[in-house]
Amino acid sequence: MERYKEIEKSIIKKYRKGIWSRFIRAVQEYELINENDKIMVCISGGKDSFLLAKCIQELQRHSKIKFESYYVVMNPGYSDYNRDAIIENAKTLNIPIEMFESDIFDVVDSMNTKSPCYLCARMRRGYLYSKAQELGCNKIALGHHFDDVIETTLLSMFYGSEIKTMMPKLHSDNFKGLELIRPLYLVKEQEILSWCKNNELTFINCACKFTENCSIENYGTSKREEMKELIKNLRKINKNVDYNIFKALDNINLNCVLGVKKDGEYKSFLDNYDEDK
Repeated sequence: MERYKEIEKSIIKKYRKGIWSRFIRAVQEYELINENDKIMVCISGGKDSFLLAKCIQELQRHSKIKFESYYVVMNPGYSDYNRDAIIENAKTLNIPIEMFESDIFDVVDSMNTKSPCYLCARMRRGYLYSKAQELGCNKIALGHHFDDVIETTLLSMFYGSEIKTMMPKLHSDNFKGLELIRPLYLVKEQEILSWCKNNELTFINCACKFTENCSIENYGTSKREEMKELIKNLRKINKNVDYNIFKALDNINLNCVLGVKKDGEYKSFLDNYDEDK
């Protein structure tokens, strides 16, 4: 059996509970993929996006829902070493990638900003949405997973002073007709890491020229890493703490919050306080 087929089989068999079932559950529960969708699967070169690509391939192969998929890599200015690593991994996994070039790293470098990651992320998103429109796609699939959701929630609380999270799908404000989806929304990172190790797969991290800790299988240090460590320690006290945080976002008691904001409009609990007595 060819190696890529063994890797595909492991997703369906060995990691059926931890990856495949959770992937399918997210797709169905959040209505992420519909008949005749044209989906651009964004591959950064990391473990998450490559796993997403394989899951989309498997779904396309076995699902009754018919949709098209395009596997796209945007090169923001990777070194030849990291660019070659992405191409080789795509060959190993039998993923027909299309790579297009951009000068994001150079542009961000020339601006000498204190927040290169934020600027880079915004520019990447713009390039990817434009590429999706060029391909005639109506959806863009990203590889964010369950842990990303929890970490984003805590980051928003601790550093943004608000309760918000990463949504399973989102309409684009600036690119009409495009929707962003996150099919790995319910898949935990530890399952993805186990899948990589079990199949002896090595992927690049962000490969960013601005963060010296970024390299092959080096997860660096950041505020997000701070959240990872915090959650890891909290699990020692309560093994379900990450799930409880996730569930809390789907179980907000509006009778017991000081205020809410929607579409930029803030409403305080005081607005209707006397009317409810």
